[in-house]
Amino acid sequence: MKILNAVGMKKAAVLVCAVFILAAMACWSAGNAAEKPVRVAYLQNDIHHLPFWVARDMGFLARQGANVEVAGVFRSGPDIMSAFAAGALDMAYVGVAPATAAVANGTADVVVLSQSNAEGSALVVASNGRHLVKTVKDLEGKSVAIPGLSTVQDFLLKESLTKQGVRLDRVKFLVVKPPEMISALRNGDVDAFIAWEPYPAKASQMGVGRTLVSSGEMWPGHPCCVVVADAKFLASHPDQVNAVLRAHRQAVEWIGKNRDKAVDIAVKYTGMDEKTIRSAMKTVHYNPTLDADGVRRYARFLTGLGYIRIKDVDGFIGKFVRQESAAQRAGR
Repeated sequence: MKILNAVGMKKAAVLVCAVFILAAMACWSAGNAAEKPVRVAYLQNDIHHLPFWVARDMGFLARQGANVEVAGVFRSGPDIMSAFAAGALDMAYVGVAPATAAVANGTADVVVLSQSNAEGSALVVASNGRHLVKTVKDLEGKSVAIPGLSTVQDFLLKESLTKQGVRLDRVKFLVVKPPEMISALRNGDVDAFIAWEPYPAKASQMGVGRTLVSSGEMWPGHPCCVVVADAKFLASHPDQVNAVLRAHRQAVEWIGKNRDKAVDIAVKYTGMDEKTIRSAMKTVHYNPTLDADGVRRYARFLTGLGYIRIKDVDGFIGKFVRQESAAQRAGR
């Protein structure tokens, strides 16, 4: 009888251990699921997204408890929005114009939580004086490369042409990815290009092109790139999103105080020379606070172009831009 009791006690002990092991495994699995990295994307060689590179390299993301992975390095804003539509991203640094167009057209559901930068693009023409392009108006009858339709650069160029009285059907717009724009200009495939920095600065350093007009001259202080999050991801993982936002704001502040070190990080991520990066950064203004009126201007002009249809612009902006509540949470 004692032997049977002993055997029974051993079986019970084994059972209890098994239960504890299974419980521990369940907790471990749940913990891993909760700590799944935030999938973040940015644009190739775009120094507008320097705050993200700084947040990674300076350890700000880790200090804020933000576990992220780079889920893609894209060549245009519309490509990033397509990735959101496919469910491949949780957050991204992207131009406010393509984000606006994607949300307005229902192809993606993201919200703007912070700005990354204002200004920082330029319209570039051949440095050899080909076709004698001296003003934006001189682009009539010419071919111009843009990063994509509904991009910030597409908007800036078309708004400027419209203001100069140039009919848009009198200009040939070619979608060319920024890494290929300099060679396209050099080879005579296009008469001009508009792109984010550092491509305009690089064209100048190479002697291929010269800046005809900066985006800050086209529209002083214009919003450019922003930090967005998938709406569902934000609702289900607010702490993770806010950890990224805290690191982003910390990075923006750090850039303002450590310009030389920021240049080094930009050189690392773009592979371009220091002289080019220093020149490019002169026109990029890092600021986490987005001007909602600027987004309204994008929305109205994009509607006028027929890219999007928004009946209630103010209502749209109220849902699309949530930076105030995000900033309050990120500051905690």
